[in-house]
Amino acid sequence: QVQLVESGGGLVQVGESLRLSCAVSGRTTVKYLMGWFRQSPGKEQEFVAAISSNGGNTFYADSVRGRFTISRDNAKDTMYLQMNGLKVDDTAIYYCAAGPLRNYYTNVYQYWGRGTQVTVSS
Repeated sequence: QVQLVESGGGLVQVGESLRLSCAVSGRTTVKYLMGWFRQSPGKEQEFVAAISSNGGNTFYADSVRGRFTISRDNAKDTMYLQMNGLKVDDTAIYYCAAGPLRNYYTNVYQYWGRGTQVTVSS
């Protein structure tokens, strides 16, 4: 079993930055491809970014490419999402996930965190 815990969310203004973290515990010897998803009120959960097990490959949604950076530190069992140039539309609950069951951009993963709220105010 793997447990995921997100942190780093908060309230910021347009243009500011936040860094989210996702701490992995439990069966950490297996390194999964991991991803970030988000969900805004009234909207479906959407893919944000993903990173391969060794961090060598990264993938982004068009809406965040160039502003967000996904990374991981396997020695610390932690994944990150650096979010720069935040927009009001980035307001959502952000979830980290591990172990995709289909592909990296479909929200069918083995393990999920409970989410962290990001609110961007104008």
